[in-house]
Amino acid sequence: MALYRLTPPDDLRDPAVVAAFDGWVDAGSAATGALKLLEAGGDLVVEFDGDQLFDFRSRRPTLEIQDGRPERLTWPALTMRRKRLDGRDVLVLTGAEPDFKWRRFAADLVEIARQLEVREWVSLGAIPAAVPHTRPVPIMGTASRPGLLKGDVQAGPEGLLRVPAACISVVDMAISRSGIPTVGYFAQIPHYISGEYPGASAELLRAVGRHLEIEAPEGDLPEEARALRKRLDTAAALDENTRNYVERLEGMVDESRLPAGDDLIADIERFLRDRGSEMGGGRPN
Repeated sequence: MALYRLTPPDDLRDPAVVAAFDGWVDAGSAATGALKLLEAGGDLVVEFDGDQLFDFRSRRPTLEIQDGRPERLTWPALTMRRKRLDGRDVLVLTGAEPDFKWRRFAADLVEIARQLEVREWVSLGAIPAAVPHTRPVPIMGTASRPGLLKGDVQAGPEGLLRVPAACISVVDMAISRSGIPTVGYFAQIPHYISGEYPGASAELLRAVGRHLEIEAPEGDLPEEARALRKRLDTAAALDENTRNYVERLEGMVDESRLPAGDDLIADIERFLRDRGSEMGGGRPN
């Protein structure tokens, strides 16, 4: 059975894909939050078969009950929509991260990209990091070859890093090996924050805009980011230990240094245990 239904537009202009899935590398819902705004009002191009890709026991549909009567079910979805921005087409692939068939899903996306003559592929994500909420959101980049990243984003981290992979990385590598240039932009989220982090969504949209040379809509994200910053500043001001911890992170960022790995892990665990709930959540996403 086919994993997807494709309705190819006949007038694509210089198409690029921007992709993000919820879950493993979507801390603060930053990447999917950005693409939810970017895809709004877009034309449906591809719809994937959720019955084949999702485990509905772990990713249950939402049931709405009205006055004691079951009215509707909202199922996890994964789609690609077209938005025309500044004279070019952006194909926004976003939704729930698949539970099954990652390799077949990636192979199908290569097939779709070739059929739509996609010129480049941009993956988005977000990870918890030892960064303070009082500084601009850092963006880390990956690229299929040197020279693809735009702006002040540097490829990183240096050296060898082994981590459990997300589906977006499996897709990114498959697309890259097909010959389509690929980049990834990953926002670093303060590890003491839970819930949505709109400032990171806005920064990812700016990265997409710089990369594709388009004006990516930010909607209410800047205003929401300012409101969250105010709440976090208030929480830090009310507790000396919290304030000192944030100041320590500020110092490390300003000096462009990181603590030793073991020290950082111990520090994060201690802070999340003792003070994390006061900053909006007890554990990183």
